[in-house]
Amino acid sequence: MAVIGFIGLGHMGGPMSANLVKAGHTVQGYDLIPAALEVAARHGVTTVGSVADAVAGADAVITMLPSGKHVLECYDEVLAAAKPGALLVDSSTVDVADARAAHERAEQAGFGSVDAPVSGGTAGAEAGTLTFMVGGSEEDFHRAEPLLEPMARKVIHCGGPGNGQVTKMCNNLILGASMVAVSEAFVLGERLGLSHQALYDVASISTGQCWALTTNCPVPDLVETSRANHDYEPGFAAALMLKDLRLATSAAEQSGTDIAIGRLATELYQRFNEEGGGNLDFGAIIKSVREHSGD
Repeated sequence: MAVIGFIGLGHMGGPMSANLVKAGHTVQGYDLIPAALEVAARHGVTTVGSVADAVAGADAVITMLPSGKHVLECYDEVLAAAKPGALLVDSSTVDVADARAAHERAEQAGFGSVDAPVSGGTAGAEAGTLTFMVGGSEEDFHRAEPLLEPMARKVIHCGGPGNGQVTKMCNNLILGASMVAVSEAFVLGERLGLSHQALYDVASISTGQCWALTTNCPVPDLVETSRANHDYEPGFAAALMLKDLRLATSAAEQSGTDIAIGRLATELYQRFNEEGGGNLDFGAIIKSVREHSGD
């Protein structure tokens, strides 16, 4: 069992750290928000008052933070306080350039590191069924894998430094665009007299089948796991989808990649966020489609 420093105990990091405790690891957790510390403490995390205290004596340090800027600022403190040879695991979703900069800083300071963003949302974090997309060397991946497994259904090595983030943004580009298409299809069908059930029954077993339809259908009462059944209480918030789509469009611009559908999906989620939908599940984009449909 390892001593793990965990920085960022919010909606994702909190339950992730709790699952590490359940697996028998000693977790030293830090967050800026007192309420997050209180919840983590109730789940067995040893809460501390600073980044330096969280990483002191830790075999590995896991960060789950809002942006690349936060990760790089945190690494300034982590690299100064972590014990030699500790493994740094960043599970935040950040820009590829920031992820690779974090790797470079860690390597220069003599630490192993992986970028390991996740898919699965808060439900996956609580259930320990996240998918980890890991970028880094083979050696560092094999060091990280047993630490990630208590939080995961799958831990997948995606290649070198930053490739975990590349995988995450490409996956969520597919997810965001497909949710828009599924939402538009249901609104079009309902306006032309087609029942939601009939469309679902056909599309779910035909060529329109996708995760956005069969697991998180934006129409309620068709799929048991859909957040639409709970007034779109977020499993994955629309604001976070917009963040990930913006990362994808930024990477596309930097790499000269034409992602017309990705750009359009970004614009639609930006519009939905501006309309006040950011705190709803990303499947609630169907509300915006209905609102902007004509008579």
